[in-house]
Amino acid sequence: MSRFPRIRSRRVAALALGLAIVPAFAGGALATGGPGSRGNGADVAAVRQATEKYHDVAAAIADGYIPFYVCAEQPGVGTMGQHYVKLSLVGDPAIDPLQPEALVYEPTRSGGLKLAAVEYVTMDTSFQPTVLGQPMKFVPAGNRYGLPDFYERHAWIWQANPAGEFADWNPNMTCLGNGDNGG
Repeated sequence: MSRFPRIRSRRVAALALGLAIVPAFAGGALATGGPGSRGNGADVAAVRQATEKYHDVAAAIADGYIPFYVCAEQPGVGTMGQHYVKLSLVGDPAIDPLQPEALVYEPTRSGGLKLAAVEYVTMDTSFQPTVLGQPMKFVPAGNRYGLPDFYERHAWIWQANPAGEFADWNPNMTCLGNGDNGG
């Protein structure tokens, strides 16, 4: 049994809600870089300050973040980690750097989770948004998460990433045998 609970009912509910939300916001053009964007002046230091309390996973859960998927990894490339997603933010097409849609945790050998990164997500694919001065990456449907097309961008603000501060995969992380690819 995995040390990290796979709460299937929550995962299925999260996916169902995400899929239900997509049509409601299609073409909304509210992500950073588009009309109605907010928080454009934020920098990494401000994001660190805004997410400091989430080193405690209980604080993330109390604020509405729930476990999503499993610890994601790409053999030979690196790990993304265990994502905790706030559905109300994923459902809102705006990207606010100070309110990331997902928090990314690295599993620890003691069975806990260590905050490593934040991730920004929008289901609005009507234009390519940016966050923290970075273009967001398009992820097509048919992805490992079972989601429709979306844009995302990781920011490794709590753990160094030799692949780059805004890369998807961190080669210095591991899922400790509990990842989606067995590592």
